[in-house]
Amino acid sequence: MANVFGILTAIVLALSAFVAFKNKAAYQAGLDETQSQKGKLAKSEKRLANDEEILAALPPEIQGVEDEVETLTADEAAQKKVNDDLSAQIKTKTDQIAADKAKLDGIREKTSKIGNVSELAAKMRETNSSIVELTQSISDAEATLANLTAQSSAAESQISTAKSKFEDFAASRSLPTLNTRVRSIYPNWGFVTLAAGNNAGVVIGSTLNVVRNDQVVAQLLVTGVESTTSSASIIPDSVADGSTLMVGDRVVPGLKETKPAAAN
Repeated sequence: MANVFGILTAIVLALSAFVAFKNKAAYQAGLDETQSQKGKLAKSEKRLANDEEILAALPPEIQGVEDEVETLTADEAAQKKVNDDLSAQIKTKTDQIAADKAKLDGIREKTSKIGNVSELAAKMRETNSSIVELTQSISDAEATLANLTAQSSAAESQISTAKSKFEDFAASRSLPTLNTRVRSIYPNWGFVTLAAGNNAGVVIGSTLNVVRNDQVVAQLLVTGVESTTSSASIIPDSVADGSTLMVGDRVVPGLKETKPAAAN
């Protein structure tokens, strides 16, 4: 009987040890999951703080963009009026050239039917003088037309440039010609400064790519722009695995939500 009780006691102890082991494993797994969730929460809080900072800076920047857009719109309207005036002048000169050529053709047709030139010397001299004057008038009109055409082309080019810049400002896109470098890095604050500003085509709120060895290693969001410099936040989770931003990295316009390639 004592042996039976001993065996039962051993079984109970073994079961207790097994249950305790399982409970310890479950407890440890719960601790690990808690730590993981805390890490994710910290990242989310950091991202939220960064977004709130950017959001706070947007109203004055938006007002600046709206003022710039209004100025560009006024410039475009003024340039369009100049272009319309040039077009009207071109049409007037073109009509004048056509009329002068028709008159010259009429004179040439009449002179071709003249019989004895010696009897009509005075008339010929008068006709020749008219031909010279008309030829000079046509030459002057053609030169004026060429000049007006060049002015019109230049005006159209200016309008096209203004429209393109207007569209980039409205869509928060930096100009496609932008090509600059990282000037300084502040990793603790999550932002960098760039060696270019709005003079080079940096636009507030635009997304930029940091490029190294022809690969995108990170993305930036422009938060402040001056004439020759600008600042941008490092977009969270955009830095490629194994990469670290460096002073001198090339910066070009980019598309939003572009996933950078892993560093080599």
